[in-house]
Order: sequence, then structure tokens, then C-alpha cells
Amino acid sequence: MKITGKTSVYGIFGFPVKHSLSPLMQTAAFQHCGIDAVYVPFEVSPEALKDGIKGIKALNVKGINVTVPHKEKVCELVDYLSEDAEFLGATNTVKNENGVLTGYNTDAEGFLRSLLEEGTNVEGKKVVMFGAGGAARAVGYALLKGGAKVLHLINRNFQRAKEVGELLSKRGNVLVYPLKENTAESLVEDADIVVNTTSVGMKEGDPKLFDYSVIKGETVVVDIIYNPPLTPLLKAAKEKGCKVVNGLGMLVHQGAIAFEIWTGKKAPVDVMRKVLEEALYG
Repeated sequence: MKITGKTSVYGIFGFPVKHSLSPLMQTAAFQHCGIDAVYVPFEVSPEALKDGIKGIKALNVKGINVTVPHKEKVCELVDYLSEDAEFLGATNTVKNENGVLTGYNTDAEGFLRSLLEEGTNVEGKKVVMFGAGGAARAVGYALLKGGAKVLHLINRNFQRAKEVGELLSKRGNVLVYPLKENTAESLVEDADIVVNTTSVGMKEGDPKLFDYSVIKGETVVVDIIYNPPLTPLLKAAKEKGCKVVNGLGMLVHQGAIAFEIWTGKKAPVDVMRKVLEEALYG
């Protein structure tokens, strides 16, 4: 690629940021669409975040993605917030229009698109979700926005679960439970969709979330972990004949929506997915 005086600059703010796959994905999208732009990682410490956001305006950086630990703090530093970003209190995408910064959250819509792509519509469905972190907020919000009939939220830390449940209940029917023996199993048996938003299953030897043998074959099982591509939860569900969805689609689509916000062009989703699959799975 040629960098000239006309080349636009985009990037990602994180701390750390070296592990991010966004530069690969967004660069592939820009090149495929013939857009004269570069996308670079910026390692920005929490102490330097305020200056970093000012720097977007000063250097005319056209847009950034935002990853941990900055998603919440950035909300206070931009000029405007989208409806999703405001509700969730978290921003993962910023667009710079003539020095005016708008914060967006593409995680929720990215999750919904990843399910629809797999032929799964959440409208009217009974959903069981494990976890109460930042990802759970976005995923739970997406499920309720998509019309889920009820969201059963289960988490080890019950106080945290209640806080997230209180927020999400503004958008729909949410019931909250501590992670206890038999509770999860009885809910999963009756669920249309089961979603894991925790890190359980990322490392070999992680304890099971619940007894996976209770999963029924007609249940859709989703795990937002994308590496490994098949967690123990998804393996068990697949053996039961379930439709299984890992987190790669969410990763691709949240990036694709960011690309569309910045450029106004349709994102080359297949190109973005292919480059991620090659980086992650070889």
C-alpha cells in the first residue's frame, strides 16, 4: 500500500493492545474497498486516555476502536453518544467528524447480526445467559432488543448479576440467579437459546458452567469465546445435535459495523472473516 498526504488514519486504543486483531481485519477491509486509509494500534495507558482522545482531534484521526480498559471512560470524553453506547455506558467505536467525536457501541448489534447470519432469530425466545461482565451487558441488551421473551441471567457473583439485571430490565423481562447446582440445569433444559459470556472454556481444565448433559438437541448454544473455536460447552452441544455459534461472528460484525460508521460503505464481511480465521486458526 502507498501512504500519501491524502491517506486517512484510523486505529484502536487499548492497554495492552498488541494482541488486537482489529488492525488485520480493518486493513483488509480498507484495501478490499479501495479506501486510502491506514489502521494502527495505539497503546494508551489509562492516565493518558484523556490526552489520547484530544489527540484524535488534534491529529485528525478519522476514527478509532476502543478496547479494555477504556470502553467506559471514553463515554465521558467524547462529544456525543449513540443510544446503545449511552444505555450500556460503554463505547467501542469513535467517529471524528470535523473535530466532533461521537461514541458508538457496536458489540450489541454485532452479536445480533452474528446470530441472524446463522439463521437464529431471538424474538419470542427463552434465553439463559451466563455472566455479568461488560460483554454480558452488551449481549443481554442485544437479546432483549431483538425481542427475547425472557432473559435468565446466571452469575457466580450474585450482586454483580443483580446490578446488570437491573440495567437490562429497562429493556425487557430479566430474571437473575446465582450460579448454584441444579438452578442452571433446570433453566437450560427449558431454554431456546443458551449463551456463555464468561471466559470459562478459554483455558484447558476450566470447570464446567453446569452439567452439559442436560442440553437438548433443539437448543441453540452460543459461546462468545472464539479461540478455541469449539469450547467444551460448544463441543457438548454439538454432540447433542444443537446449532452452535462461537464468538468469531460477533468479533467480525462489531468490526464491520464500525467500518460502516466510519466510511458509509457496506463492510466486506467475508473478507474480514477470512483474515481473522487465517490469523486465529491457520
